[in-house]
Amino acid sequence: MNGTTNNSTGNATAPRPVVVVGSGPTGLLLAGDLAAAGVPVTLVERRAHKISNLSRAFVVHARTLEQLDARGLADAVERQGTRLDRLRLFHHLTVDLTGLPSRFNHLLVVPQYEVEKVLERRAVDAGVTFAYETEVTGLTQDAAGVTLATRTADGESGELRAAYVVGTDGMRSSVREALGLPFPGKSVIRSVVLADVKLAQEPENLLTVNAVGDAFAFIAPFGDGYYRVIGWIRSHDVPDDAPLGLDEIKEVARLALGHDYGMHDPRWMSRFHSDERQAPHYRVGRVLLAGDAAHVHTPAGGQGMNTGLQDAANLGWKLAAVAGGRAGQELLDTYEAERHPVGKEVLRSSGGIVRMAMANSPWTLAARATLTAVLNRVRPARDWVVGGITGIGVAYAAPKGAHRLVGKRVPDVSLQDGSRLYEALREGKFVLVLPQGVDAEREFGKDAVAVARWASGRRTSLLVRPDGYAAWASEAGGAADLPAEFAGYALR
Repeated sequence: MNGTTNNSTGNATAPRPVVVVGSGPTGLLLAGDLAAAGVPVTLVERRAHKISNLSRAFVVHARTLEQLDARGLADAVERQGTRLDRLRLFHHLTVDLTGLPSRFNHLLVVPQYEVEKVLERRAVDAGVTFAYETEVTGLTQDAAGVTLATRTADGESGELRAAYVVGTDGMRSSVREALGLPFPGKSVIRSVVLADVKLAQEPENLLTVNAVGDAFAFIAPFGDGYYRVIGWIRSHDVPDDAPLGLDEIKEVARLALGHDYGMHDPRWMSRFHSDERQAPHYRVGRVLLAGDAAHVHTPAGGQGMNTGLQDAANLGWKLAAVAGGRAGQELLDTYEAERHPVGKEVLRSSGGIVRMAMANSPWTLAARATLTAVLNRVRPARDWVVGGITGIGVAYAAPKGAHRLVGKRVPDVSLQDGSRLYEALREGKFVLVLPQGVDAEREFGKDAVAVARWASGRRTSLLVRPDGYAAWASEAGGAADLPAEFAGYALR
């Protein structure tokens, strides 16, 4: 393995082009992307080197699986999880996912720590330098770079110098706090209980979720004999540090699900609150935020880890281009412009699912019944909701006058040589897909663009970004009219 571990930053650490702070899924994917693109990157983590099995995320959605496929990682993650072809949002609304326009027409139930293991192996192999047990205590930035003040677990102070810094260090982000950015929002649900337990009786469904009256509960399998249970009772509002016993977990399950499945042998129990918050900016100069450092929301819909991973996929190729001198810093502005609205929409949709699931007043119950009826009967409305939750429907704003495909997710189409588009994306390059028999018509740097051709007779020329979204398209049958803006970072 090519990665190195450094548990002391010292006082005269050589500058690194990029420092990523926080080694959760978002940070690991981003650091791996940068290193794979040839950008020296250090990943700073305040904890010791140990992937915890106490994380809360459980679901990987279709768009995230596509992003992992574009890195050759999807199969490894799928082997660790269980596929589910239906998503239950709230009472009487179960959505069939088999019609998703993706080769991943399902959601994957897999613990977050299994995803982290796969991403960490890739980051190590790509050459990421890890600085564990290192806490960020402050930062300053100037025209040339960013200086991070650090402190190790043994109390040694030091500095890290980088051209760019990305905070992926969670809801209580030290990077965001050092920037002085607010994190406006509120606690939506308090005193949520969480436990890993064994069950005497196996649930009827792989993913068991329900809300009755003032109680909500969710059960999903780890795959090792333990199950993750998450629950909440509206009337039981106590501090996060209040004692928690197995009897309380069982009571929540009985109220919401009808029985407790014989829960026993808990290996972990915890109480937490769920917030809805979003930073007003994802970029301040040479410092950027991604994942929970930029946005947090309720766990409804399982969108938290997925949104962070897709933040990383959007930012990685842009930051690699800027750090590598192939693009100006203005390219980084498009990260916030594209991902901030997505984070805002996830806050809205996940919060809406929770409010509908926990409806108890006459008007909210009526609204839920109406919404359920519409989604059950009107396919376009159902597809729009599912597209947002799974990420398949996420699109970015296109410049005025651009081709209708620009900014849209590009499906994993077949190519003339028998491969797939997302296999071609594994090189981390832009992929120019041309009609059969059409020459590229211009010179492309071999390290920037891969040229491919449709397996079908399609006549559209399409430039696909490394994150699988359309950067440019034309019906003219060639690439002669590619705009000059791509010459700097896509075509050099």
